[in-house]
This record gives sequence, structure tokens and C-alpha cells, in this order.
Amino acid sequence: MKYLCLVYANEQELHGSPESPHDSECHAYAQRVQESGRMLAAEALQSVQTATTVRMRSGKLAITDGPFAETKEQLAGFYLIEARDLNEAIQLAGHIPAARVGCVEVRPIRQLDVDPVAQH
Repeated sequence: MKYLCLVYANEQELHGSPESPHDSECHAYAQRVQESGRMLAAEALQSVQTATTVRMRSGKLAITDGPFAETKEQLAGFYLIEARDLNEAIQLAGHIPAARVGCVEVRPIRQLDVDPVAQH
């Protein structure tokens, strides 16, 4: 089953705390999970300052600069992994270096039920 591990952290703490992971540590973690065959994708995100939130309300597009919610922790990146079950996904997420200064939300991926014939 596929799981998305969303990394949340306060940007200042993520990059300025003594516990902050270095890019090389994050790369080494991703390399280990990749070599195990469980890594499907991983990316770090640019600063929350670059975020744009898009909403559609009553047929009108509303665009807001910044993250989708006012929180002290912002989405900083993600890992898309393959795991046997939630327990294995949690174990993998617990070793994501940024979990020391933020948190990692683990969510199963829901396959969309799309009929390719109906799309034409």
C-alpha cells in the first residue's frame, strides 16, 4: 500500500535549530529507503513564502498568497513510500530526520476510481 508522509515544521526551527537535519542527512535517509525499494518519491518544498492557496467557491476562483492555514508549522516536504501496512509506514516516517523538529503526517493514498472510457 502507498503512504504519503507529509513533513511539517516551523521553517525557522527546521533550518535554524541545533537539532535541524542537514540536507546531507535527509538525502542519506531517502537513499536508504530508496535502496530498500520502498521509496516512490520525495521532495523538499520551497519556503512557505512561495505558497499559493487556491479555492473554488460558488464557481469563483479565490487565490491567496501563503499556506492554506494559519499554523505555526508549515508543510515542508513529503515522502511517498510503499509499505506493507500502517505500522511499517509509521516506522519509516519516524526516522525522517525532520521529525525531530517538526512532525510527519502519515496518510494512506486513495486510488481514484476513474473509468478511462468515460473520460473521452
